[in-house]
Amino acid sequence: MTKPLNRFGLTLAAALLALAGTAAAETPTLPGYTAGAETVRVDVKDGQIDEMSGVVFTQIKKLRSVEQLRMTLLVPRTKTAKPAVIYFPGGGFSSADHEKFIEMRYALARAGFVVAAAQYRPVPTKFPGLVEDGKAAVRYLRAHAAEYGIDPERIGVLGDSAGGYLAEMLATTNGEKGWDKGDWTDVSNDVQAAVSLYGLSDLRNIGEGFSDETNRIHASSNVTEALLLYGPAFAEYPGGTIPSDEKKALFASAIGHVDGSEPPLLLMHGSADRLVSPWQSAHLYEAMKAKNVAGLEYVLVEGAGHGDLTWYQSPVIDRVTAYFVKHLGDPKAAKAANGKKDAGGNL
Repeated sequence: MTKPLNRFGLTLAAALLALAGTAAAETPTLPGYTAGAETVRVDVKDGQIDEMSGVVFTQIKKLRSVEQLRMTLLVPRTKTAKPAVIYFPGGGFSSADHEKFIEMRYALARAGFVVAAAQYRPVPTKFPGLVEDGKAAVRYLRAHAAEYGIDPERIGVLGDSAGGYLAEMLATTNGEKGWDKGDWTDVSNDVQAAVSLYGLSDLRNIGEGFSDETNRIHASSNVTEALLLYGPAFAEYPGGTIPSDEKKALFASAIGHVDGSEPPLLLMHGSADRLVSPWQSAHLYEAMKAKNVAGLEYVLVEGAGHGDLTWYQSPVIDRVTAYFVKHLGDPKAAKAANGKKDAGGNL
């Protein structure tokens, strides 16, 4: 004999029948539906990012050639003017492979920033060549802000190692004259925020706290910072060493330009860095702190080496992103306030 269903059983059965009826009524009406197909619904929360590579931002005319420097841009497809961040790669002053650190660049683009990864001329090009290149990149983006959806009043710079050196130099030379070469020299090269990851701030003591043997190498004419200032020895030219002219080395260092007018700067360095002494960041922080630079932050990352996997982890990337949001503004907040619907798809 069949037992009658209790009230709970009747309610559950009714709900299941209603659900099945809804699925049967709605799913087959979708264009493309066939029996056995799985149907999913995706909520659109993230926007689209366009990549533009091979963008020439400056040309350096030589005796028999023209050298072109390029950048790769990640441009969020939104209708509002966005802050921009220019990334300069590390490479020991001997290379500038700008399309690396995609983890950091993509995170910044996903947060709503236009992100440009820019080349610069490494050794054997001598100082101030790379600084001139960095400032040319800033001027290019500012002069072409409308093309890339950039707010020209909000441009920051980011670099790691030698790229960190360049980011620091761009920040500490804000407002200084004589650095502009090439095109758009009537446009400001100032930056509104900077981040340096294990960068070099003082070419005179990169090996501070390291072994005597390491410091003897830094005092030689073959070390990359010496090549940056003097170039390689050739024929009767012997090259030069950093200790031979400390005034020149100081001028080629961010710490030699600190005057209190700098934009907000975040310094991050690993305590276990055995290539660039963490005292490089500590001393620049101290110098800028003494000048009461607004927005100055210094983060010592315990146990991190020079460019090791620590720097690719979310806590580091999130800290850098949050810093730019704080000092350049939140692109997503501006988008929400604008209220315009963004274009999507392959338009």
